[in-house]
Amino acid sequence: MEIYDLRVCVDRIEGRSVCGMEVGDHFDLTHSAHLKIPEGRHFCVYALAAVLPFLAAKQRDVPPGDWLAQDSLFACPDPEERLVMRVERTGRRRMNSSDLT
Repeated sequence: MEIYDLRVCVDRIEGRSVCGMEVGDHFDLTHSAHLKIPEGRHFCVYALAAVLPFLAAKQRDVPPGDWLAQDSLFACPDPEERLVMRVERTGRRRMNSSDLT
C-alpha cells in the first residue's frame, strides 16, 4: 500500500499565542505513525488533538471531490488563540500493510 508522509505546520495565529507556539512550528508524521518534532521545539497537545482525527485520512488517497482532498487547514479549539494549522503531504511511501496493525 502507499501512504503519504505529512507535515503539520502552524500557518497563522489570529489571536494571542497562549501555548507559546509560533508561525512555522511544525511536526512531521512519517512511516504511518512516527511523529517527529524538531529539537528544542514543542507542539501544543490541544492543537495536536484538533488535527489528529484527520491525519489518517490525509495520509491516504481520497476520492476526487472529497472535502479532505481540498481542505488542508485545521484550527486549534482555543478561541483566544485562533491558531490555524496547515497539513501538507511531503512525500509518498510504500508500506507493507502486514507490518501495520
